[in-house]
Amino acid sequence: MIEQLIPFLTASVLLTLSPGPDIIYVLVQGVTNGKKYGIVTALGLVSGIIIHTSLVAFGISAIIKQSEMLFFIIRLLGAAYLFYLAWQVFKSDPKIAFSTTAVDGKKGLFSLFKRGFLMNVLNPKVAIFFLAFFPGFLWDPTGNTVLQFYLLGFIFLLQAFIIFSTVSILAGKISKYLQSHPHSGLIFKWLQVLVFLGIGIFILV
Repeated sequence: MIEQLIPFLTASVLLTLSPGPDIIYVLVQGVTNGKKYGIVTALGLVSGIIIHTSLVAFGISAIIKQSEMLFFIIRLLGAAYLFYLAWQVFKSDPKIAFSTTAVDGKKGLFSLFKRGFLMNVLNPKVAIFFLAFFPGFLWDPTGNTVLQFYLLGFIFLLQAFIIFSTVSILAGKISKYLQSHPHSGLIFKWLQVLVFLGIGIFILV
């Protein structure tokens, strides 16, 4: 169990730290409206993880009970999708797009929470990623897979909330650093490539 959870947590942290729409949105909220608004936005974003985890948990668990071969095929497809993501990142522009124009004034806290929740839940890429990412880290496919998926989901949710909240608290310093170090995007780009490749290989092996 620990042998699966440690690499899962490591991969989750590295993926969450990589600049993407969610963490950039939290950063912008923290810069423009203050840390409280950034933290509430983060809470909304990570709440959506519960929905994605539930869909994966009950959907994949049903498939595992039907056929081990189908589960193996899902893992292969998951690894292939992660390799595809690595290729997409490799081809992408390393520049980090940071603009405070993404925030339309100071909204109410519940409004920010709702927006963050919907941003996550309605993003099909998140659902596909979870489908590719989670199954490869089950430590006992013949056991209670629903419980295992929810534990993985909780770990992912917790680390994402901690990182997003930290970003919102340190938003001012982080935004200044990113703007004064434009080449940092290149480092994050290669980090994402290596993480996606590493997770894909881990799932296959």
